[in-house]
Amino acid sequence: MGKIVLLRHGESQWNLENRFTGWVDIPLTDKGREEARRAGELCKDIRFDRGFTSVLIRAIESLEIALTAAGQPDVPIEKNQALNERMYGDLQGLNKEETAKKFGAEQVHIWRRSYDVPPPGGESLKDTAARTLPYFQSRILPLVLAGKNIFVCAHGNSLRSIVMSIEKLTPEQILKVELATGVPIVYDIDAEGAVSSKSVLSAT
Repeated sequence: MGKIVLLRHGESQWNLENRFTGWVDIPLTDKGREEARRAGELCKDIRFDRGFTSVLIRAIESLEIALTAAGQPDVPIEKNQALNERMYGDLQGLNKEETAKKFGAEQVHIWRRSYDVPPPGGESLKDTAARTLPYFQSRILPLVLAGKNIFVCAHGNSLRSIVMSIEKLTPEQILKVELATGVPIVYDIDAEGAVSSKSVLSAT
């Protein structure tokens, strides 16, 4: 039986500023680095075989900090664009409250919370899943099924795609799933791919 730990990166500067970030390469805040360190400490009893992350610095740095805090800085890491955050297109860099005033709160809510309606020039959650899940199913899941312990540090929407696959959720169900920054979710997966246990690690 293998474990997979999913971690949404720590708070980024644009999380703090309430901006749509998407593929813009924004660094962590000091709070974000502390969230990553605390997440790693919560995972120190798990011996990891491999780490996976996106090509964006906020996720890469979060994974490196977490693995170091877990006492496992030498775990090999694979980076791939398939794990990048949802691409927000024309909304990237815009403050979310200002965007609601510009386009209307209802329209922005549709862009953010519908499954298959993308923002202008960007991706829907369905689009994100279409690039994230083939990578997850070909590169990550086989290691877990082989009994390896895997640490995936990525982004809210790419991780929601993975959660949808692991927990076999519908598009309607995944829209209600919120992933907090810096909070590890641990799944035990049996050889058939079924979840035998799930735990959300918290210091509180």
